[in-house]
Amino acid sequence: MSIQWKSCFRICLSVFLLYLCIHYWTNVSSLIGVLIGAATPLFVGCAIAYVVNILMNLYERYYFPKSRKSIVLKSRRPICMIGAFVTVVVIVLLVIFLIAPQLRSCIELLIWQLPDAVKIVADWVEKWDILPEDIIGPLFSIDWKNTISQILNVLATGVGNVVEVVVWAVSSVVSGVVTAIVSIIFAIYILTGKEKLGQQGNRLMHRYMKPRWCEKFTYVLSVLDRCFHKYIVGQCTEAVILGILCMVGMWILRLPYAPMIGALIGFTALIPVAGAYIGGGVGAFIILMESPIKAGIFLVFLVVLQQFEGNIIYPRVVGSSIGLPAIWVLAAVTVGGGLMGILGMLLAVPVAATIYTLLKNDVNQGNIASQDTVS
Repeated sequence: MSIQWKSCFRICLSVFLLYLCIHYWTNVSSLIGVLIGAATPLFVGCAIAYVVNILMNLYERYYFPKSRKSIVLKSRRPICMIGAFVTVVVIVLLVIFLIAPQLRSCIELLIWQLPDAVKIVADWVEKWDILPEDIIGPLFSIDWKNTISQILNVLATGVGNVVEVVVWAVSSVVSGVVTAIVSIIFAIYILTGKEKLGQQGNRLMHRYMKPRWCEKFTYVLSVLDRCFHKYIVGQCTEAVILGILCMVGMWILRLPYAPMIGALIGFTALIPVAGAYIGGGVGAFIILMESPIKAGIFLVFLVVLQQFEGNIIYPRVVGSSIGLPAIWVLAAVTVGGGLMGILGMLLAVPVAATIYTLLKNDVNQGNIASQDTVS
């Protein structure tokens, strides 16, 4: 067996680069962090393009599908893309319009009624003798209204150098706006030339990868795309249905803040397993500031709605589309939330569904191959 110098050179270079990465890991990790931070608008643009592409493909299927006129073919992509962006913007503005006005009144109500609520809880704790006297005593001695007013004054006047706070706030807003604009522009470029980008990617893969690896890589990407597509469509549809049902049910029960809490429940329902409960907890706390009885009614209603959603709506709308059993959904949400917070919860389920599908298909193919061999 002859040893080629190119192979030796590649091995030595790989070992040398690995040694540099290990020895200078602090500098390498800092460099990677800087590169990821610089490329953040591109990553966000890819995510925006993927979500908008789902709507754009839907609109393209209904935009004069049988017409072969030149003006229709040329206008299909830009008109459908604009329609998809407008749809996303309208949905975001609608959620903000439903939540923002009532959220402001809830915060004001929370600030001014929190002292009374604390006193009620303290009285209840003292009545049932839950906490020792040395803990209950300081609760009664605190002037909660005066304390909250002082906290608000501190927040209003600011802590530290006001100029630095203003500069930091302005720079953060400007940076966020620039990132959003660059991301949207990058997403538009991706959506406009997605077919050409796909062809260029295929050419690169077939040029620098073996045909077998190209086939496997394409298969993994197709499974990943299918899982993410089904997950996004299913979760968004379920969130809209759940939010509308929650809002209508609260109107029937004459509970306060129905539009805001309905929108909040629908928005948090995008997070699998724990999302609706997070929104329900926030909604119950907001209603508690106005009426503890209504907060209890809301919790009972939400539990009933969750059972209805879990047993009837979810199986029909989402069902087994992502192909992931419930135990692995819970495991994926737990691990993803621990690693990356809310974003990890959103991404963990489709990623876990992709891994589960790949492993299941591989195991099934192995079992079929072994049965053929035995027969």
